[in-house]
Amino acid sequence: MIRLHHAAQARSMRVIWVLEELGLDYELVSYNFFDKSLRSEEYKALNPAGRVPAMEIGTGQVICESGAAVEYLAELGDGALSRAPGSPERAEYLDLLHYAETIGQHCANLTQAHIVLYQDWMKSPTQMGLEAKRLAVTLKRLDAQLADGRDWMLAGGYSAVDCALAYGVFVGARFTSLDEMPNLRAWWGRFKARPSFAKALPQEGEPLIYRKDFYPPPEVVKPEENA
Repeated sequence: MIRLHHAAQARSMRVIWVLEELGLDYELVSYNFFDKSLRSEEYKALNPAGRVPAMEIGTGQVICESGAAVEYLAELGDGALSRAPGSPERAEYLDLLHYAETIGQHCANLTQAHIVLYQDWMKSPTQMGLEAKRLAVTLKRLDAQLADGRDWMLAGGYSAVDCALAYGVFVGARFTSLDEMPNLRAWWGRFKARPSFAKALPQEGEPLIYRKDFYPPPEVVKPEENA
């Protein structure tokens, strides 16, 4: 039995997508991202960083990294969501699977700046603007990946790569526009149409990390030059 520790709108969403795509039985344990439950000694015994996910697997082991959880699950059963060693798409599969963390880091920095640092004096408009531009660059690689008309990130079809990258788009579109990325927008529409997508969405009444659809970068006001 798999037990997944999760918070609404957090990176653990990508693990839910893979679990649902594979039809695996699992127990979902939900937390409030903003209270102290993730910092409890009980939870930190599972994930010392006090973050989600923590995925308990039947061997008594715990996987704390969402990317590792996605890769581990994708290789279960017949490996339909993976690309096995020796596959022509193996290198591309691994590269894109872990590229999700490049996108995720920019999303995390922007989440910290816009949401966690709740007082204006804590924020750096310059840093926030730069992060939004860097995020756009990382997402444009995905738009280019789809430029040949393929439906999914790998030419061979849907895979765990799509689940891993989808979270970066789910969050990233709140900080930078996808208007100039038509291939990625079309892919995102296909991904959201899959039944697994809704399974990871917040339940009614769950506390949300992202309460707005879009968080524009603040205006950078340059100091007046000395006369």
